Amino acid sequence: MASLRKSVPKPKSAAGRTPSKRSPLHLEAESYLNKAPRIAIALSGGLDSVVLLDSICRAINKANPSPTIFAFHIHHGLQKAADEWLLFCEALAKKYGIAFDFRLLHIDTAQNAGNIEARARSARYEALTELCAYHGIEDLLLAHHQNDQAETILLQLLRGAGVAGLSSMPESRIRASTTKQVTSITLWRPLLQLSRAELEAYARAHKLKWIEDPSNRSSKYRRNAIRKTVLPKLEIIQPGATANLARSAELLAQAQHLLDRLAQHDGKKIHNLKRNSLSAQPLLDLNASDPAAANNLLRYWLKAAGLAMPSQERQQAWWADLVKARSDAKLEWLHDGYSIRLWRGQLQISASVQSEESEQGEWTFVSIPAKSDKGGLPVAWLTKAKKTGAIEFRERSGAERLQVTATGPRKTLKNLYQENAVPPWQRYTPLLYIEDELIAVAGVGVSYLHLVFTGRRMLPEWKSV
Repeated sequence: MASLRKSVPKPKSAAGRTPSKRSPLHLEAESYLNKAPRIAIALSGGLDSVVLLDSICRAINKANPSPTIFAFHIHHGLQKAADEWLLFCEALAKKYGIAFDFRLLHIDTAQNAGNIEARARSARYEALTELCAYHGIEDLLLAHHQNDQAETILLQLLRGAGVAGLSSMPESRIRASTTKQVTSITLWRPLLQLSRAELEAYARAHKLKWIEDPSNRSSKYRRNAIRKTVLPKLEIIQPGATANLARSAELLAQAQHLLDRLAQHDGKKIHNLKRNSLSAQPLLDLNASDPAAANNLLRYWLKAAGLAMPSQERQQAWWADLVKARSDAKLEWLHDGYSIRLWRGQLQISASVQSEESEQGEWTFVSIPAKSDKGGLPVAWLTKAKKTGAIEFRERSGAERLQVTATGPRKTLKNLYQENAVPPWQRYTPLLYIEDELIAVAGVGVSYLHLVFTGRRMLPEWKSV
């Protein structure tokens, strides 16, 4: 059973001083409280998140205007006392007078039991992102602190991680969202410069109550083993080791920033930003002359797409495949739930875990400024078609033709796909029809015969998910 930690007599610090009640938030971290209309706090009920919640609620009183605060709790169901933790967090949110919501996760511990930590962490971030998107929140605060950072960098060292992995947790990071309401969410870690001891002092000074997770005492998890065994011994060998490790992570993050800039420079003639693809032959040429730069560019490309870093063995296997491939070859590598394909000399990323015939996305209509010389579909016509149900999305049959330029002829979709270098796996998006006429094809264009260049108008765009 989880134990509820109660306040204890205020301890004296090493210098004999009573711990200060000052907010542990940094001034620069508090600045966004004046900017965000609503923010969310990931509330587990543990010491760290309870201190963060209390600090934020105290700082909010000074913010002008004050944002709306939400507390989000993720119920993993991995502990017997998980229901009690949910009730504790809900009651805590009520005490502070803030909004509360939660998500219930089901993690199958029977499968891949040795990787429960990673799977739980990934599921937690997904659930928190969904909650933010549902409530229209763009700023999520996490309670990671200096000790968490030190533990993370040691775990990454044990895994043999590179600079990106050793950079550990940044103070802020943007996480993509798949909803219209919120396109991206910024993760903030305002306690990252503070040690657990400082958080404990703050909590005792303010008589805060929190939950102790019994799993934190088990050394069968690698992070707990580092927390309970490795870090204390390192502190004996080198006082201040925890803070030094966190500082190293910050310096490595700066080095990674420079590596990203180098990748952008090296990728000017290799990385097609419009299609987010890499030209295979120039990439191979770079690898022949400077393998480190080529590997850095490849990792940067994957990171920009939100994919995990590949192992060194996997990356070497990819290079071997590329060297053997002919200029017209077709390759496919499965990585992190996605497919990396070589087509027409270009490496591209797509979600191929689904069948090619189930391309995910939607058609949207984007307004065109009145002063623009860009053509679009008349708003009045679109409004009428929507009311009468004349806007349809159809699967390709094979006989469709479309005229996409003022003087060009009507061409078959096969020819248009080839001319626009649309990969085969992207040719399964539904076609846009209005009043039984083909209006738009993803990756190809819009029927020129239906465009107008004055008045209120909109242009259809296909948004992949």
